[in-house]
Amino acid sequence: METIRELARNHVLGNPMRLAIMLYLLPRGRVLFRDLLKVLEVTPGNLDSHLRALERTGYVEVYKVIVDRPRTAVRITEKGVEETRRFLRMLKTVLNGL
Repeated sequence: METIRELARNHVLGNPMRLAIMLYLLPRGRVLFRDLLKVLEVTPGNLDSHLRALERTGYVEVYKVIVDRPRTAVRITEKGVEETRRFLRMLKTVLNGL
């Protein structure tokens, strides 16, 4: 029961879109904003809102890169990696108990 309560208290990763962002970033480390838009099929404003929430918690960093022109990139932080893995472990524990 405690694991379920912990999962419910995680307002950041408990959101399906934010969890999807973190799951996409986890194996890649860094992606361009436009690539996340394509994969997740959300509006730029919606994605920006979720990224700001993840950035406030220290799970991701959003920054500019110069490719062929300035672009926005998103990088998962070490804290983001640790917290996402911890969240997934708790979720697995709950699912295995069903």
